[in-house]
Amino acid sequence: MDETFLYKQIAETIRQEILKGRLQPGDRLPSIRTLMQEWHCTPGTVQRAYQELAGKGLVISRAGRGTHVASELDLCTPQVRLPLRRAGIVHRAEAFLLEALTAGYELPEIQQAFDLSLDRWRALQEPEALPIESHNLRFAGSHDMAVIWLSSHMPQILPDASLHLSFNGSLGGLMALADGRADLAGCHLWDSETGQYNVPFLRRIFPGQTLLQVHLARRNIGLITLPGNPLKAQGLPDLLRPGMIFANRQTGSGTRVWLDATLQNLNLPTEQIKGYEIEKNTHSEVARAVAEGEANVGLGLESAAAAYELAFIPLVQEQYDLVALAAAASETPLSSLFAWLAKEGAAAMAGLSGYDLTCTGQQNLLHL
Repeated sequence: MDETFLYKQIAETIRQEILKGRLQPGDRLPSIRTLMQEWHCTPGTVQRAYQELAGKGLVISRAGRGTHVASELDLCTPQVRLPLRRAGIVHRAEAFLLEALTAGYELPEIQQAFDLSLDRWRALQEPEALPIESHNLRFAGSHDMAVIWLSSHMPQILPDASLHLSFNGSLGGLMALADGRADLAGCHLWDSETGQYNVPFLRRIFPGQTLLQVHLARRNIGLITLPGNPLKAQGLPDLLRPGMIFANRQTGSGTRVWLDATLQNLNLPTEQIKGYEIEKNTHSEVARAVAEGEANVGLGLESAAAAYELAFIPLVQEQYDLVALAAAASETPLSSLFAWLAKEGAAAMAGLSGYDLTCTGQQNLLHL
């Protein structure tokens, strides 16, 4: 066996034994002679493996006393604690994965279930206070499956950057951008007076400033119902029918802005919609409410309905934009992200259900 990298294989095998708890703090490791015989290698290869582990703080070698797993006190240093912590959650995830596979679920189903659960908890928790660093992109705004896709694929898109999400509605995202609490906002606010998306609101919130508006997608919004649409819902007037229980989006979300304006134009009184006060912070939560019987109709994304295998009745195709201050948009990593969207975004996200990516990445510099 080639010993050029054999020492790394030996070191990794021992490291896994420590991370899995099979080797406990203070345990003595096999002697160099023992590992030489086991791995059919030279003393120098074993010594190099132990040096590798010692450099990571996992083992301690003392003359005349051999090599031992580091003590609990030594293992509490950040250099060691963080890898151990990460390994611990990976092992828990693998245990859940094995349980789900044994129960007959397939990998795509498991991945989708995990994404939906993470999506829900992201909406429930308070926004994370992140340090303002060049590699931390702070997103705030409307819940969107394409934005979630971007965040989860950032290691492939921009290996040196990360996209941290806070879903607080379109208006909340723009306010966070204005207050310096976000680097990037996501919105789809429809202005009933002009019939335009987003720009009228940007003029009101950012007067005299220069922004970069980047088109992410046009996406299908409609009614989400049980499979087969047993209540035969076709449009917003059906929400007033007896037996309908509605799951709504929260105030300040772009979907809610469109809904309230459209209901007003149709002269449909909200007080006659049972469940109008049932507010959900994400499209996934709307779909989940329908799937679990809390409601039998909701308003949300086609992609959220597809994730729960629910019926979808399209009502409108809306424009979802990413917005950044022009000065920040010219710096990396924002400029790199926008360049990737223009060049590769549409092809990469083609599998998302209910999205029109024809104009993805198109930019508009706004002098407000």
